[in-house]
Amino acid sequence: MSNKRYIAIIPARYASTRFPAKPLALLCGKPIIQRVYERVRPCFDETVVATDNEEIMRLVQSFGGKAIMTSPNHKSGTDRCWEAYQKCGARYDVVVNVQGDEPFIQASQLEAVKTCFDDADTQIATLVMPFTPDTDFALIENPNSPKVVVDKKGFAMYFSRSVIPFIRGREQSVWSSQHVFYKHIGLYAYKVDVLKEITKLPQSELELAESLEQLRWLENGYKIKVQQTRQETIGIDTPEDLHKAEIFLKTHGEEHC
Repeated sequence: MSNKRYIAIIPARYASTRFPAKPLALLCGKPIIQRVYERVRPCFDETVVATDNEEIMRLVQSFGGKAIMTSPNHKSGTDRCWEAYQKCGARYDVVVNVQGDEPFIQASQLEAVKTCFDDADTQIATLVMPFTPDTDFALIENPNSPKVVVDKKGFAMYFSRSVIPFIRGREQSVWSSQHVFYKHIGLYAYKVDVLKEITKLPQSELELAESLEQLRWLENGYKIKVQQTRQETIGIDTPEDLHKAEIFLKTHGEEHC
């Protein structure tokens, strides 16, 4: 068994163009950030919320969680994670970045990303979900759902908002039956020294073109190990998403969150 120590850091900023104060919003009577924290905590040696807002910090502390104040000027959750890690007061081998708007994250997904570090070559890890052969192609080509191509050893070759690979000589309507396409699930884990290094990298051309931060890491030669999950995640980006999540939770029960 691995003797690595893992810390989960949940970035939770207050400002959001589409949904201000999102971490504080109630999902069936419980704040979103509390649902995420309670889902994540049992899977790690330590779990902390990295926030830029005192109200969020007080809320986390009120339900017995640990929170760390970070700068409001970070451009990414990765940068916020690194500041929080430096302030956490302990040392770990791997930092897992869990998005603060994923209240339906599953323990099996968190454990899956940890297994990537059984491979000594893993520097960064993430999850993908295969699209099924009967998936509507409109869902596959949705640019808000990044795709991934993976090599024979399970490392990411490229991420794109476009459909990759292109299936030559076939109508798009049958592409999903000709090839397994992978949807990227935005859960990241990093060896601590790698996290330190990547926060110092300037934005890259590929990253700016696709607006995908992970391309900066690939473009600079870092290896991203990929693990598969069969479980869909339900992120909350807008108030409309929150309403859909409430319906889902009421329909499927509290055990899903």
